[in-house]
Amino acid sequence: MIKVRIIALGKLKEKYWRDAVDEYTKRLSGYSDFEIVELTPQKLPENPSDALIEAALKKEAEQIIKMIPKGSAVVPMCIEGKQLDSEALSGYIDKTVLTGQNSITFIIGSSFGLHSDIKRLGGLKLSMSPMTFPHQLARVMLCEQIYRAFKIKEGSAYHKQTRIIRT
Repeated sequence: MIKVRIIALGKLKEKYWRDAVDEYTKRLSGYSDFEIVELTPQKLPENPSDALIEAALKKEAEQIIKMIPKGSAVVPMCIEGKQLDSEALSGYIDKTVLTGQNSITFIIGSSFGLHSDIKRLGGLKLSMSPMTFPHQLARVMLCEQIYRAFKIKEGSAYHKQTRIIRT
């Protein structure tokens, strides 16, 4: 069974976000050894300088690297990453397994993003959208998409193709 880990900077504050993630964690347990590792982001002042942000991201990167399982495929979540549809994400997970890797680690950075050291680790850098989402929602969305990827692979009715009708 593949191990899927999400490393996320910060905790989910609201109960409804935690409940949503808990639901997908439960669903994913039938398809993978799934876990979420929450790390504490570096504290920064209200209007930090670029140098302070870079130093904070570097410290966060050091924390993140310690939590990546050896041999894991690494998928940093970043705005400049590639946008995949659900079928392509399912294909990526399937291909990763077929190439012999038994672990995928998705990484969600802090509000300032991810250090370039983390981005360089990723064979696939992934972007949800060019839109901006709260970190809590992004985590829920990622969990849902990972679950959907497994459902696509099994041919489940959970994932339905949307047809666009133009008039």
